[in-house]
Order: sequence, then C-alpha cells, then structure tokens
Amino acid sequence: MPNIKSQEKRDRQNIKRSEKNQALKTKIKTMNKKFLKSVESNDTEQAKVNMDEYFKVLDKAAKTHTVHKNFAANKKSKAAKFLNKTRSEKSTVK
Repeated sequence: MPNIKSQEKRDRQNIKRSEKNQALKTKIKTMNKKFLKSVESNDTEQAKVNMDEYFKVLDKAAKTHTVHKNFAANKKSKAAKFLNKTRSEKSTVK
C-alpha cells in the first residue's frame, strides 16, 4: 500500500485504464472473429458491414494508443485482402 496520496490516485487511474484497454482489445478479437465467420459463410454483404465495424474498433484503439498504429494498419490490410480474395474466388467459381 502506498503512503503517498498521489500514488494512491495513480493506482486507481491505472486500474481503470487497464480495464478499459483490456475491454477494447477483447472487442478487437471479437470483431475479427465475427468478420471471419461472415466471410467463411460467403455472406459478402454482412462481411462488408462487419469489416467496417472491425475497422472502426481498430481505429479507435489506435487513436487512444491501446494498440500501436502499425498493428491496426496491419490487421486492416489483412482483413481487406482476405475479403477481396474470397470475393474474387467466388466470382471465378460462378
């Protein structure tokens, strides 16, 4: 236990911040799974909607420095490539 008041406050702030960051990281993983599931089910309209939501969560996390901006950019790039790849495979199968 800290003896200094300012350190007690820093501890309270750190707990709040770590809970918020963990929730945001969990949401990133959940949105990724949701996006991948919609792509796997060949539902391109729903995949596009889920991809937009996934990008929004990634951008918010990068903006608040919960994740590094390059991490967010990498995840967005891979998601877009994956969706485009499945779209092109779907169109060539027809």
